Amino acid sequence: MSTTDDRHYLFDAPINRALIHLAVPMMAATSVGVVYNIVNAGFIGALNSTPLLAAITFGLPLSGLMMAVGGVFGTGGSTAVSRLLGRLETADAAEAPALRAGIRRFSAFTVWGAALTGVIIAIAGLLALDPIVHLLGADAAAFAPTAGYAGILLAGSPVLMVAFAIEQLVRAEGAAKASMMAIIASTVANLAFDVLFILVLHWDVAGAALAIVLSNVVTIGYLARHLHRNSAEIRIGLRDFVPDAATAREVFGVGTSELLMSTFLIISSLVFNNIAVLYGDSVLAAFGIVMRVVQLPEMLAMGVALGAMPLLAASFGAKLADRSRSALITSAIWVAVIVACFATPLFLFGERALQPFSSDAAVLAVGAVALTAQLVSALFNGFTGLVITYFQATGQGGPATVLSVVQGVLFIPLLLAGHAWLGLTGVIWSITVAEVLAFAIALLTLWLRGRRVGVGEQLVAA
Repeated sequence: MSTTDDRHYLFDAPINRALIHLAVPMMAATSVGVVYNIVNAGFIGALNSTPLLAAITFGLPLSGLMMAVGGVFGTGGSTAVSRLLGRLETADAAEAPALRAGIRRFSAFTVWGAALTGVIIAIAGLLALDPIVHLLGADAAAFAPTAGYAGILLAGSPVLMVAFAIEQLVRAEGAAKASMMAIIASTVANLAFDVLFILVLHWDVAGAALAIVLSNVVTIGYLARHLHRNSAEIRIGLRDFVPDAATAREVFGVGTSELLMSTFLIISSLVFNNIAVLYGDSVLAAFGIVMRVVQLPEMLAMGVALGAMPLLAASFGAKLADRSRSALITSAIWVAVIVACFATPLFLFGERALQPFSSDAAVLAVGAVALTAQLVSALFNGFTGLVITYFQATGQGGPATVLSVVQGVLFIPLLLAGHAWLGLTGVIWSITVAEVLAFAIALLTLWLRGRRVGVGEQLVAA
């Protein structure tokens, strides 16, 4: 599909049809990622080594942080490109050359900025590998495999960050199908590399890490080829990489919200684990099961937000306020329907929905309550995520950054208070309360900002 066809969905197609084109591929891609994470753990689990399985768990915050840094460039750069494409859609002949130059400048900065940052992180990380492994929490038995796993991930930092950034850049033009195909191709390659490196060559977790890096090389190759062949405006050649203060401010102003969100999620997870473990292994096991079950609707809701982002940015750039408003409201309806479709049967089945994962009565009892809390949380988290996406897409880095950290800032004191006053019940429902409050703050922020730009107030009223 050409970029002209893709742009039709950004500017002209009915909103639901545009979201089918933009969001459904991203929903499929995020779902594939969930399935892969389970399968990848299965490859290591088949080796029957707890230290090896622990190593990939300890490495999760590291890979998450790399994706977050890549997201600084990907989110900041891609939304800037989408807004410029929107302006280009309505520009006259005199304005067009400057807008095209801006698109190329932001595109190249997105890719090469991520690459250079990755090189810096790789060098610094490898020099401080032992302290990093200790910080990740690896004990004596898991230290060596965690060091091997983390070392390869750190060495591959430039690849991982560029892959995440270029995937978002491709979606800036509405090419969601190309992005989905790249993710699927990368996942298939990763599975093939896992078989080769883990099962055939017996490289264990080092092989798993190398498989991740090489599969992201596949992503970069696929998407770079797509841009070269199909994109009329986006260029990522080194000659177009001319970093300047204005470009950096725009990218970092919006993209920093992604980094802060991921950082607070990691911190919140660490604090939660330390509190939950006080109630015993059955509670931790219950939450582990519930989070895996709820992960799928959460990823589908994320797919809606990822699909809506270029639509919102391009509509904003083209000054199509009604289209932007309709896109945000329709996306919220999609999120509500997705969560409801998953929540209804889970509520009806109750504990029975968790029985395939555990036969422990204590785990199932806690899990049934936690499942309800997490599904409600997923709904409000999806809504808040859409509001953050709107602010990112429209270049409003300030409110996007504030809302990105609100949930984490609220969650930790609510968790501690719930633990102190209500015990396990308070721990289970603390994240739900935090998500509801975060959404209320997001909605208020949208309304207040809308009074200044004439959009948010109408959105809330609708």
